[in-house]
Amino acid sequence: MKAEIIAVGTELLLGEIINTNGQYIAKRLAELGIFVYYQTVVGDNPSRLRETYVQGFQRADLLITTGGLGPTQDDLTKEMAAEYFQKKLVLDISSLERISDYFKGRGLPLTEGNKKQALFPEGSQILPNDHGTAPGCILEKEGKILILLPGPPSEMIPMFEHYVVPYLQGFQEGILISKILHITGLGESHVEDQLQDLIKKQTNPTIAPYAKQGEVRLRITARSSTEQEGLLLIQPVEKEIRKRLGIHIYGTDETTLEQEIVRLLLEKNKTLSIAESCTGGMICSRLVNYPGVSEVLLEGAVTYSNEAKMSRLGVAKETLKQYGAVSEETAQEMAIGIGRTAQTDIGLSVTGIAGPGGGSKEKPVGLVYVGIFYNGKVEVKKLQFSGKRQKIRERVTVEALDWLRQKLLQMEVDEK
Repeated sequence: MKAEIIAVGTELLLGEIINTNGQYIAKRLAELGIFVYYQTVVGDNPSRLRETYVQGFQRADLLITTGGLGPTQDDLTKEMAAEYFQKKLVLDISSLERISDYFKGRGLPLTEGNKKQALFPEGSQILPNDHGTAPGCILEKEGKILILLPGPPSEMIPMFEHYVVPYLQGFQEGILISKILHITGLGESHVEDQLQDLIKKQTNPTIAPYAKQGEVRLRITARSSTEQEGLLLIQPVEKEIRKRLGIHIYGTDETTLEQEIVRLLLEKNKTLSIAESCTGGMICSRLVNYPGVSEVLLEGAVTYSNEAKMSRLGVAKETLKQYGAVSEETAQEMAIGIGRTAQTDIGLSVTGIAGPGGGSKEKPVGLVYVGIFYNGKVEVKKLQFSGKRQKIRERVTVEALDWLRQKLLQMEVDEK
């Protein structure tokens, strides 16, 4: 079954609201083994909405709409559906009673617009709304299916899960099982280059790399009759990918980089302190996303000024004068300073030029030094990024965290 998702609402076209419904439905349809080849956003305009139905059914068997089921005059999703299927709108007494009870329970009058929400194309399968006033419906004709859902996610999601999923499961010929590998330290093109032969000869499972938030995610998807069968198909492909990418893979599916780092710190019983300059607390912020991090992250300091680097971390005035705040030498002293004063096993430091100003020919915008102090020794990594200030800070945060992760893994090897 081929599907298309149609988001209805002028506010979506204007960018006033983000279309999270499309993302949610697409993901769930994939899990049900239903292919989504197109997503469309259309405003509250009757002629354009009618045209969207026509085009949609030319390329799909199933259309799922969200939005346009409200009480106002510009809510026309059902009306245009009735016109497309050449059905008249009829009143559903059960829906009207539910809507009436909804307003009575809140001490509000029932308007004519709200009564309109109980009108449906004749022959519709009604989808009750347990969280609002706009019921949905399913229309079928000559092998084509149209499912109309409300726009608010708080109403759409439960309706989809409780009523639409059981309906669509009747059409399943197989399911799609996916596993996501999280990769850092390699760009999307490098990942694709190392896996080029696997991608070219892919059939089932398929492999798809995509970049997101400073990392690459590799989705392995298998079509199968059962979840167990799908996982067995994925297994040898994942094994080969891990063999090629090695330490660059930090986790799977819902695992986050900070979660993996905190897991390693807890497992190895190591404590951490962080001194940040150009990232301004971003690294600590990422780590504190994980509950229980307080057991291993003892202190974080944003030492943005030279004075803070000297007074809080003990960076020598001569070091700053001779080498500058953005230098290997300063990163070294920052890492040592935070580790010793916070009395942690590991001290992590970051200093750099995030821009847009402050750069020079010798030290351009995007130059960053990351320092790690552990077991009485310090290492520094030099990085160079490009882009806008926020993007540079985000990329530095990921690189610093990933280097910390790799060092923790190396410590594990050394200790063995």
